[in-house]
Amino acid sequence: MSTRAWPRVAVLLALAAVARAADHPLALTTTERYGAWRAAAAQALGARNDPDSMAAAAAFSYLARARSHAEPSPGHAAAVELASRASDQDPENAAIAWLRLQLCAATAGCDIRDPATTMRWVDADNGAAWLSTLGVAQREKNVVEVDRILGEMAQASRFDFYWNRVVVLLFDALKRVRSSLPSSYVPNDLARYNEATGVAAAEIVAPLTALQGACREGQLSERREACLKLARIMQRSDTVVAQLAGFSMEKHWLTPDGREARALAVRRRALEWRVASANRADEPLLPWLKSAHARRRIAAMRTLPREEDVDIAILREHHLPLEPPEEPK
Repeated sequence: MSTRAWPRVAVLLALAAVARAADHPLALTTTERYGAWRAAAAQALGARNDPDSMAAAAAFSYLARARSHAEPSPGHAAAVELASRASDQDPENAAIAWLRLQLCAATAGCDIRDPATTMRWVDADNGAAWLSTLGVAQREKNVVEVDRILGEMAQASRFDFYWNRVVVLLFDALKRVRSSLPSSYVPNDLARYNEATGVAAAEIVAPLTALQGACREGQLSERREACLKLARIMQRSDTVVAQLAGFSMEKHWLTPDGREARALAVRRRALEWRVASANRADEPLLPWLKSAHARRRIAAMRTLPREEDVDIAILREHHLPLEPPEEPK
């Protein structure tokens, strides 16, 4: 059933019902408390009616509900409806279109065809826009459709989850409504950054199991070219988890211990080194500087397109090497 079939009043009632629990936070478990706080954030943001605020309201509302997708949930459908309204208001915004698609794909009973088509129209160069459609074809064991979709994905120039853009959107949204939120919820910029990245990680990092399965089924030689090309596109993704998946996918098609496999291992090790080194370098020694460091990372995310780009900028700022030391022979 289309998410647009849910009446708008049901959207508001679903948010308000969960938000009322915020009045009694001490009686709740940690999970319930965060659910109540996120519902309060969703309610405050949903009242603003600009597309960024409504998209953020959708993200917080979705996680405010119990994470069970076995049955269609009015709360989850309400979140998808908010994301759809945000996308309608800002139809060129690929990050919002992506959030809408991921929330729909994770919601039982939500028809992905419209958000998936919209996503491919908004950002035709992004191969990740086909992931949800590929998942359907895999579940239906439609080999012809799987092959067609893999071919479409391999023609893309990018494979992005809009990580930096969505984290910044959520961070800014929380800051805009900070006076309306419970005092114990995201009281500073470090907490806002951690909440934004946690919500983004839970919602916009699309499952890659269907893609990985399609590219590993029975060593199908006719898929080799498309899967190798796609794996190399993924290695330049804006999100580290997709880059790592791209390395794993390419490795599957290479001769073990061959020259290409060794070169691939070197590139993967460099990425892992940058992520780990940047995290260490960006960890302040003094606790009261942590929010300042979070603001600096958010500032970098505003201007740089990829998660790895932010790590590289941090390493350069600290005059640290971008490549790991040579492994002992």
